[in-house]
Amino acid sequence: MRLIQQNPDLSAYLAADEVIDHDHPLIRETADRLRTGGADAYSYAKAAYEFVRDTVPHSADAQDPRVTWRASDVLALRTGICYAKAHALAALLRAQSIPTALCYQRLADDDGTNAVVHGLVAVRLPGRASWARQDPRGNKPGVDAQFSPEGERLAWTVRPECNEIDYPVLYDAPHPVVLSALRAAPDRHRLWRTLPTAL
Repeated sequence: MRLIQQNPDLSAYLAADEVIDHDHPLIRETADRLRTGGADAYSYAKAAYEFVRDTVPHSADAQDPRVTWRASDVLALRTGICYAKAHALAALLRAQSIPTALCYQRLADDDGTNAVVHGLVAVRLPGRASWARQDPRGNKPGVDAQFSPEGERLAWTVRPECNEIDYPVLYDAPHPVVLSALRAAPDRHRLWRTLPTAL
């Protein structure tokens, strides 16, 4: 799959904003703690990925009703759906100067119905000419996502026969449709009814 940069300037994928607030003290402290012993960029990226994947439960798996969307809130409250966890990982990686993009898939049931947009990230590690998608959603029975810059080990591989899509665009900020759904939802149950079905 060919990934397409939304912004040709890599600095856009290092920026802080209201959502990917890597200038927040909690993000900085967490990033510093994960980069112990002068770890190189690869080791740090793997540690940050595993931290978000494994220590921030996906709110649906944990039956947590809270909705988070700002990276620092995801880490403070230790909850979030795929989009929120992607925001947290992007913040941790950008905090250590690793360009990180947000990207999306459209997933569906086996018969192609009940489509929903799924969020993940893509990283550009030093010395590499291409982006590598990573999915920090969180593992569970049937899902075994792993940090893998060489070959993708995502939570799900899309099935075109089920009307699923890998969206190729790499966004430097959350897609407006995604962010709007997160911000408008008072709890996860209502968010589930308003999740984007396509981009």
